[in-house]
Amino acid sequence: MKLTLSVTLAATMLSLGNGLAIEQTGMTQFSRRSLLLLERQNVNQGRPIANGACCVPNTSKKQDVCQVNGVQGKCVPANTAGCGGALTCIQDSQLSCNDNVLENGRPLCRLTGPA
Repeated sequence: MKLTLSVTLAATMLSLGNGLAIEQTGMTQFSRRSLLLLERQNVNQGRPIANGACCVPNTSKKQDVCQVNGVQGKCVPANTAGCGGALTCIQDSQLSCNDNVLENGRPLCRLTGPA
C-alpha cells in the first residue's frame, strides 16, 4: 500500500500533537527536576511529594514538603483549594511558622492571614 503525502503528513501532525499534549502538564523541567531531588533526599520519610494545590489524601502529613505552581511549600490544614479532607499545599512565602513548636518533626506552619 502506498502512503500518500496527505496521509503521511496527517500521521506526522497527529504524533507531534500527542507529544505536545504530554508535555503540557504544567510542570517545567526545573520543577520536575527539583521534585525528583526532593524525593531522593527522602524529605517526607518515604511519603510521596505532592505536586499541586492538594496534598496526597490519607498519605501526606502536616508539614510535609510539597510543590504548588512550581514553588516549594508545605502541606497544612487550610481548606482553601477544595481538597476535601486532604491537606492543602501552600507556598512557603504564604506561611507563618513557629520554630519553637514542632509538628511531625518540623516547625509548625499555618497559612498567613485569613483563609
